[in-house]
Amino acid sequence: MTFERMWTDLSEVGRIAATGGYQRAAYSSADVELRTWFVEQARARDLRVEIDGIGNVLAWWDPPADALGDASRGKGILTGSHLDSVPDGGAYDGPLGVVSALAAVDLLRERGTRPRVPLGVAVFAEEEGSRFGRACLGSRLAVGSMGWSVARGLRDADGIALPDALDAAGLDSVDLDGDGPAGDLAQRISCFVELHVEQGRDLVDRGAAIGVASEIWPHGRFRFDFAGEANHAGTTRMADRRDPMLTFAMTALAANKQARLADARATFGRLRVEPNGTNAVPSLVTAWLDARCASDDALAELVAVVERQAAERAERDGTSLTVTAESVTGALRFDADLATRIAADHEGGDWPVIPTQAGHDAGILAAAGIPTAMLFVRNPTGVSHAPSEHAEITDCLVGVSALADTLERLAQ
Repeated sequence: MTFERMWTDLSEVGRIAATGGYQRAAYSSADVELRTWFVEQARARDLRVEIDGIGNVLAWWDPPADALGDASRGKGILTGSHLDSVPDGGAYDGPLGVVSALAAVDLLRERGTRPRVPLGVAVFAEEEGSRFGRACLGSRLAVGSMGWSVARGLRDADGIALPDALDAAGLDSVDLDGDGPAGDLAQRISCFVELHVEQGRDLVDRGAAIGVASEIWPHGRFRFDFAGEANHAGTTRMADRRDPMLTFAMTALAANKQARLADARATFGRLRVEPNGTNAVPSLVTAWLDARCASDDALAELVAVVERQAAERAERDGTSLTVTAESVTGALRFDADLATRIAADHEGGDWPVIPTQAGHDAGILAAAGIPTAMLFVRNPTGVSHAPSEHAEITDCLVGVSALADTLERLAQ
């Protein structure tokens, strides 16, 4: 099946007609449909399928019988990405890497490639963290950097516990009272390559269709709880209010200013208000800060400055502030020699090696000690996590060829 046909198959799953974006939350009906589609595609290619209790899917192209030997029982080479999305997300973030991986397997077979070690395509669960608040949840559990004892306590915004969501999605093979997924992926593979749409305009500015990742900026998600006093919006004098919304508003402006000064990233993109009434002064405002910087020290300093300014404002407003670091991922530099090897000596010249400010499953695997690389496909809009995220079909096909070439190089 061609790349174009597979892409068409996925185009309407979880699509929001009003916006053109996608709603593919982890373990939702759309996510289950996508996972089922992937398993069908894998089996149509005679790939050996594994599904763990958290919903990670691995599809293996095993060496042929006449190639069996010590090498064939060695560690595998893995590629792939994820299929879930942020709310009203774009079509390409995640699915492009999965569809390209299947198409690369087809291309390698057309070339007559015969793997000497297992070649796998992965779909990792809950990469975005948009439902249970933990980015790259599936890959973290796969490599053991997060334990099931922690993960099984997670709940979504509706209060649904992760084990219940897994059960509703038909993923009931995990021992809910035991250790959960094996966490042994690092012992099973020799390297991982993730293809992803670029989430910016670096490749557009360079006039290049393909790039290779050098590093992932450190990033974190921090919950700010601003507590005040609920009251009547009409009868309460402005001077008598303890309004946490005011404290939050100043904090959002402070985060924006500090990020601009530091050439960093700071975003309050999610908000919860109680009691959430039009004619009520709030009693509680909970806001989530996404912060990203070029170094670990810069990230710590940025969050500390924002928290300090928020606390000072809270004192003036008669409110209180509690800050909780829900997840923090340190600076991650991909294997420089591997990146150079992948990027060098292609028709038209070397592929550019560029940093990314976005987190990925590739970063989790690299942090677990797995030699890891990323390929980026040019995004002409530069927009991601939104409906206008895009990649031209010609560039997507270049990406398939680039991924196939990369897997062939690594196999040698």
